[in-house]
Amino acid sequence: MIDKIFRHIKDNKLLSDGDTVVCGLSGGADSVGLLLALYELREKLGINVEALHVNHCLRGEESDRDEEFCCHLCSRLGIPFSAFRVDVKSYAKEHSLSDEEAARKLRYGVFEANSQGKKIATAHNANDNLETVILNLARGSALKGMAGIPVRRNNIIRPLLTVSREEIEAFLSERGQEFVTDSTNLSDDYTRNKIRHKIIPLMNELNSSVIATSVRSIAAMRSENELIEAETDEAEEKCRRDNAFTGLSQYHAVIRRRCIARLLSDNSLPYSAERLAEADNILINGGKLNISGNIYFVSDGSKAELKNIAPCDNTEELSADLKIGENSIFPDKTLICELLNCDDLKKIQAVNSLLTFYVLDYDKIVGRVIVRNRRFGDKIRLKGKNFTSSVKKLINEKVPAPKRSTLHFIEDDQGTVFAENIGIAQRVAPDRDTVRFLRISVIQKSDRSGSIEPQKK
Repeated sequence: MIDKIFRHIKDNKLLSDGDTVVCGLSGGADSVGLLLALYELREKLGINVEALHVNHCLRGEESDRDEEFCCHLCSRLGIPFSAFRVDVKSYAKEHSLSDEEAARKLRYGVFEANSQGKKIATAHNANDNLETVILNLARGSALKGMAGIPVRRNNIIRPLLTVSREEIEAFLSERGQEFVTDSTNLSDDYTRNKIRHKIIPLMNELNSSVIATSVRSIAAMRSENELIEAETDEAEEKCRRDNAFTGLSQYHAVIRRRCIARLLSDNSLPYSAERLAEADNILINGGKLNISGNIYFVSDGSKAELKNIAPCDNTEELSADLKIGENSIFPDKTLICELLNCDDLKKIQAVNSLLTFYVLDYDKIVGRVIVRNRRFGDKIRLKGKNFTSSVKKLINEKVPAPKRSTLHFIEDDQGTVFAENIGIAQRVAPDRDTVRFLRISVIQKSDRSGSIEPQKK
């Protein structure tokens, strides 16, 4: 095991001659194994070894026992030792976190505060790494999550990622070294423990070498992820200035989305894979996407940026009863409605084959019919779809930003039946029993030649 750890440290340049490494020591098998391994390698690596214990004060006398064990172990080995106590329960309550997450945040806070100019070594091993990958997969993750626990992050290093928990316990047994057991590790109350106690054993039944295999697989994914991260660094360097991108569209979608993810993360804004895909579409095609509150991701197709856009409270709501003929609610456009029977519609389609218009079943319209502008919360179940869509999302995908404020909508007593540049509702779609058709087209008022503004059916 010692040779494996040494190769891992050298291959990944985790430690250099003269470094001081502070071992995060809980008293459990993994951290005790890490401490002993670094202690035995200290001369070969040319390093100084220290230890740090964080008492989470969650298990009463058992927590105090662990701290005392760590203190005695370091005293016996002559290793400088520090211990700190944190109030996990209060922190978790104050910040609405689970005990697990609160303990992790406080622990790493202590590590950061007490490792200036030094390296911090944590005892994450190959088993932990596989558990992390499974957890990320269950929660939904791309390649970055499947690459597992980073070998290094800032001054934090993980020397044990290539060794299994079984190897660590065998190493300790060979040296007659005891360790303590955290009783919470035996419970299935925590998500990671469920993976450890139930899923990993099942995977072992499929492949008894699953941990060793996972080390190679995760290493390969980590290497590929590092390549993508390097290309993302390059794209950011060339295209990003503050909170804006210029020229990012020339890169592959994977690189674009990682750049967008970094932008949002740098501004402490939430995102998901779906949100990144939406933002990427805006970056390429132009438009505006609400990220959080008044913060929008806005693009004109060449430059994309985060903008703080205050809500407009005085947007005028425009509406009028729909008329057969010309309908005008905007100063520069006219909505034309024509009532046709089946034969007339066929003649118009034959003569005007290059014109684009919408057709719906007039007799399926219910109650009063109005033409209006766009409203907050508009939804429509489009023709041919078995689900209802947000009009806002459809507009972001289909309509250039300058045209969005003058879109026509037609509504009856049951909701929207027509959205300009989007389509008609499924419930008014013509079928073989349709007798009367409502033909809808839009023209610019400046163009009285009768040419139709291009529309999507």
